[in-house]
Amino acid sequence: MHQQIYWHTTVNMPKESGLTPVPEKMDVAIIGGGYTGLSAARTLAKRGVKVVVLEAESIGWGASSRNGGMTLTGLKLPMQTIIKKYGRQTARELFQCSLDSVDTVEKIIIEEKIDCGFARTGQLLLANKPKHFEALKQEVDFMAQEFNHTVKLVPPGDLRSEIGSDIFHGALVDDVSGGLNPAQYVAGLAAAAEKAGALLCARARVNRLRRSGNRFILETERGVLSAETVFVATSGYTGNVTGKLQRRIIPIGSFIIATERLTDKLAGELSPKNRMIFDYKHYLNYFRLWDNRMIFGGRAAFFPETAGTIRSSAEILQREMIQVYPQLRDAKVEYVWGGTLDFAFDMMTHVGELEGLNYSLGYAGHGVAMATYLGKTVAEAILTGNIKDHPFARFNFPTAPLGLYNGFPWFLPFAGMWHKILDWVE
Repeated sequence: MHQQIYWHTTVNMPKESGLTPVPEKMDVAIIGGGYTGLSAARTLAKRGVKVVVLEAESIGWGASSRNGGMTLTGLKLPMQTIIKKYGRQTARELFQCSLDSVDTVEKIIIEEKIDCGFARTGQLLLANKPKHFEALKQEVDFMAQEFNHTVKLVPPGDLRSEIGSDIFHGALVDDVSGGLNPAQYVAGLAAAAEKAGALLCARARVNRLRRSGNRFILETERGVLSAETVFVATSGYTGNVTGKLQRRIIPIGSFIIATERLTDKLAGELSPKNRMIFDYKHYLNYFRLWDNRMIFGGRAAFFPETAGTIRSSAEILQREMIQVYPQLRDAKVEYVWGGTLDFAFDMMTHVGELEGLNYSLGYAGHGVAMATYLGKTVAEAILTGNIKDHPFARFNFPTAPLGLYNGFPWFLPFAGMWHKILDWVE
C-alpha cells in the first residue's frame, strides 16, 4: 500500500519548476490555488482583469486533487433544515446554485476541452437503517413540491440494481449529479486560467497581509505584491494570515483508499450504474468506481492528514469497505491518502467580505462543483461590487460559541466521538 494520492498518478500535475515570478502590482490577488481560486482567476482574466493566484504549495495541491471527484447537487445540510433556518425563498435560491454548480463544471470542461472523465452518472444515498428509508420516502415528495426537483426512491428489494451489497435498506437516486477525476480536472482548470491570462504562482505562501491606503500589500515567500482586491480561497488550509476567517473554519480530515484494478465483472457487480455513492451515517462513507478501482473514502479520522492519521485511516476504511462489499475481502488496497475539508460551525458555505477581504469558504465536502461555481460567481460579484447580494452572503458566518477557538481544532476528537454516538443511537 502506497501513501500516495492515486489521482496524481493519472495526470501531470502543474509543475513547480520554472516558477512564475510574483508580480509587484496586480488588480486582484487570489490566495489559494484550488478550484475556487482557479475558477475565479479564469473568470477575471477572461474579462481583462490583471489577476494572480498565490498558492502556498503547488497548484492544485490541496483538497482539489485529493477528493473523491463527486460533483453533487444539494448542500451539506438537508434542504428541510435550510428552509427552517433561512426561509423558503433563500433555500430555493441556494438549491438552484447547487444545480448551477454542476452545470458550470460541465460547461467549463466542454469549453476548455478538459479530459477528466466527467459523466452525470447520478448519486446514490443509502439508508443504513429502516428509519432512514422512511425519511427518504418523504424526501421524494418534498423535493418535488419545494424545488421542482426529481429524485427517485430505490426500495430495498431493488437495491441490487444499484449496488452489490446487502447491508442497506433502500436508497435515493439523484440523476443530475456526476463524477470526474479531480486531479485531471484541477490541472485542466489551471491550464484554462493561464490560457485566459491569469498568473499562477506556486510556492508563494502569503506570510503577511496588510492594508496600505486603498490597496493590499501581500508579503509572500517569493516577493511582495500590491493588489487592489484580495480574494481568500483557502478552504480547509485557511491560516492565521487571515485569522478572522481562520476562526470561522474547522479543518477536518477526510481519507481515501483505492484498490487494485478489479475485473469488469466484479466492478459491474459492485456498482452497476457507476453512481457517486454515500451513506446516511453521521460518520459517513463515500465511494465510487474509477478505472475499475474502488475509491472508498470517509471521516476515518477527524484530524487533518499526517502520516499517522493516513496509516490508521487506511485500516479503518478497508474494514468499512469490506463490511459494505465482502467481495473485496481479498482485493489489494494499493493507495491511501488524506486531505483537509473546510467546515463552518453552521455547516453552511459562506461568501462575503470581511475587513475588505472577499472570501468563499465552508464547502463541507461539496467543493468540486460548488467551489468552481462560487469562484466564478464571486469573481463576477467582485467586478460589479455586489457581493452582498450573493445568495451565500445573506446569512451570518459564525465563529465558535463563546469564542473558544483560535484556529486549532482541539475539539475534533470529541466531535468524532459524538458522531459515532449518534450513529450508535440510531
